[in-house]
Amino acid sequence: MTDIPNLNELIQMALQEDIGDGDHSTLSCIPTTAQGTAKMVAKQDGILCGAEVGRRVFHQVDANLKVTLLKNDGDEIRKGDVVMLVEGSSGSILTAERTALNFMQRLSGIATETHRMVAMLEGLHTRLLDTRKTTPNMRLLEKYAVACGGGTNHRIGLYDMIMLKDNHIDFAGGIEAAIDRTRNYLKEKNKDLKIEIEVRDLDELERVLAHGGVDRIMLDNFDISTLREAVRRIDGRYETEASGGITDQTLRSYAETGVDFISVGALTHHIKSLDLSLVKK
Repeated sequence: MTDIPNLNELIQMALQEDIGDGDHSTLSCIPTTAQGTAKMVAKQDGILCGAEVGRRVFHQVDANLKVTLLKNDGDEIRKGDVVMLVEGSSGSILTAERTALNFMQRLSGIATETHRMVAMLEGLHTRLLDTRKTTPNMRLLEKYAVACGGGTNHRIGLYDMIMLKDNHIDFAGGIEAAIDRTRNYLKEKNKDLKIEIEVRDLDELERVLAHGGVDRIMLDNFDISTLREAVRRIDGRYETEASGGITDQTLRSYAETGVDFISVGALTHHIKSLDLSLVKK
């Protein structure tokens, strides 16, 4: 968490968005000398994530606030658990409240959903991956939340892994051309990046197997029986990833094909926030 670049700037932008020229609700009715203590309470079971972000929100509003974390990121929390105490200026606590909760509720929601889906893969070697389907400027935090929930991060962005998807292949002139151009590019630029290629059917898979030159094969929108056959043909020569149309009802069946990874965009783009509340102690 502490190594996420520009985290303090992200928090500052979020606070500015909320506060504008002043928290007039608080300024109008809370004496500047008022002191108090508030507790953050879980209103449902889940996995906590974003506690450090919440602490930084309170401290950016008022460095004199005392923030005590009673639960840590990745902890299982139950309804009624107190996860944080905040002591100091009542006005500062109220001003920071919503921004802190917004971060923590969303990140905890992602961690909770990830944890739930990872549990469905228990006993299998398949790992659950996130995707680039993230909230702009929140990607590193959301991928951190996936990790807190027990998931595995896929590539962070366009810069740390090559992903040759259907459009890249079509625009490049075919599978073989896309692979060859990519390998030449990496050699010219002296870059050491893994190459993943997407295939849409068994015919495309056979072309990749005949040509080689990749590290992972994404089997996109394969049904379970076709995926099983694809994994059999690949036979451990390349890492395998399944993606597209995989639901709660089919997740484990897809994993039982022996595929190495299953990527689920919904982990970060279709999430219900975990219910947390800040109340006067």
